[in-house]
Amino acid sequence: MPRNGPVLGHLRILLVEDSPGDAELLSGQILAAGLDASFERAESAAELREALARSTPDIVLSDLSLPGFSGLDALRIVRDSHPDMPFIFVSGTLGEEPAVAALREGANDYIIKHQPARLPSAVARAVRDARGALDRARVEAELMRAQRLESLSLLAAGLSHDLRNILQPLLIMPDLLKARTDDPQLRHLADVIAECGRRGHEMAESMLSFVRGSRTPSEPIRMAMLFEAVALLLRSNLPPEVELELEVADPDLTVHANYTELQQVLLNLALNAIQAMPDGGKLTLLAQADSDAQGLSWLRIAVSDQGTGMSQEVLSNLFNPFFTTKPNGTGLGLMSCKRIIEGAQGRIQVQSAPGEGTRFDLLLPAYEVPADAPVAEAPVAPGSGQSILVVDGEATRLSLLGNALSSQGYHLQLACDGAAALRWMQQEAMPALVIADAGSKLLSASSLLREMAALGYHGPVLVLESEDVPVRRGRFPAGIPVHVLRKPLEMQQVFRSVAEALG
Repeated sequence: MPRNGPVLGHLRILLVEDSPGDAELLSGQILAAGLDASFERAESAAELREALARSTPDIVLSDLSLPGFSGLDALRIVRDSHPDMPFIFVSGTLGEEPAVAALREGANDYIIKHQPARLPSAVARAVRDARGALDRARVEAELMRAQRLESLSLLAAGLSHDLRNILQPLLIMPDLLKARTDDPQLRHLADVIAECGRRGHEMAESMLSFVRGSRTPSEPIRMAMLFEAVALLLRSNLPPEVELELEVADPDLTVHANYTELQQVLLNLALNAIQAMPDGGKLTLLAQADSDAQGLSWLRIAVSDQGTGMSQEVLSNLFNPFFTTKPNGTGLGLMSCKRIIEGAQGRIQVQSAPGEGTRFDLLLPAYEVPADAPVAEAPVAPGSGQSILVVDGEATRLSLLGNALSSQGYHLQLACDGAAALRWMQQEAMPALVIADAGSKLLSASSLLREMAALGYHGPVLVLESEDVPVRRGRFPAGIPVHVLRKPLEMQQVFRSVAEALG
């Protein structure tokens, strides 16, 4: 028989044949041709169904005439449970019309018993074709998965800019709110709003960096502070029957990672744990130092619950993309958690059993806080009436910047585009500082500054840049000091940058 094509390996062949002698002849013909195969024989419909339920053969060879049922019945039984399994009729009475009918019913080929020389090559070809079709289906499924991930990438890129603008007030308003009240409840509410704004904004950035495959910066994170922030965000989702317990073995325990990403992991695992405890229980977040057999130091973060637990089948698919046990789940949450932990040079472990709860262990490289670690910066001194011109096409950010800087003691002039800013400079005195958005569509920041320089402005400029629109200093006119501030904006950062630019 021809030996070209992929190596088939061991074949499991199911013979639907009522004659032991004929079955032996067929087996001998196949083995004599050099194929490695084992055989099982079924004589009736019941035996055929039992054989298919017991194991999955590589190919079925069936006689056309069988006592109690026909070969076409055998074909239908096989197709009902295994639509793509190769099936060849081997008969001594197969004429042209029955052969055509068999092929129409879905058979792959037909062989005449008294002319069996073609049988081994027909078997090899049918198995190769079936495996090729399976490989193509696998490739197509992987392509569909890649296309779905690409769609997520396009969606993330398209939404990122608008989402950051929508969340911008949550980063600016809390400072304004706290500056206008001494009410502890309102100040606490402002902290919650600020934390939600930061988390939402940075999660949008994290999602974008994930689909692009880029890494975001990391920083030293004290676990006690991170746990407090997670608890603050969990309180609104915590049912009365679920108890939250935070355990930090050492208040100085520190890890080096991306704060928002690690917070996202803990929130994801904690929310999953809450959903797994419909009747209540204890949700525990634990952080402690650990070491392995090689003597390497690790920080262990454990998220454990007393919920319903998971079966071995669920555990085996837990980190597969788009696998979910929730009716409205996406199947991307735990995959993202695994990517974040491994991106921080760590690993994630899971222990669970039905009825016994679940525990996720996050092992991250330990980080020691340097003795010369920077301390918190002192508050920024207020302004003394300096004139600031803000040019920004985003109305919400423009208004918030104006209110915030006015409350800090500056005199503000707001312009929604470069043309309005130039008109104001022609009619009024030159400002002490210009704040301009690098992403202006009508007149770019560099073009605006060249026009301002032509009108005689040589003061400092604070340019607001984003990841999508980075600042290129070489395009700005010489003689104008340019300072850059990365969005999203936080008010203390804005106040400090304004003070430095004016100083």
